[in-house]
Amino acid sequence: MLLWVIYDISDDKIRSKVSKTCLNYGLYRVQKSVFLGEVESNSLDELKIFLEDTIDMDLDSVYVFPMSKDELNKAGLIGQAFDKELVSDEIVSKFF
Repeated sequence: MLLWVIYDISDDKIRSKVSKTCLNYGLYRVQKSVFLGEVESNSLDELKIFLEDTIDMDLDSVYVFPMSKDELNKAGLIGQAFDKELVSDEIVSKFF
């Protein structure tokens, strides 16, 4: 399944840890605090547990959105959908 991870984390150290973990799970950074990638359902569960244990539940927020490729293709992208410094054409073509 495709997975979006979107976060707003106040602490730099925690934010860095979360972004590195997203990359380690095979997610691609599409904006500074937005990741997209394909994961297995057991990896999704592991990632969610890690995020719950890592962030400050009183200050931070992390959104985890599983999505099928069909649903992603139905979504509309308006304007500059991706940070061109972070996302290669290869990544865009993989998902869109």
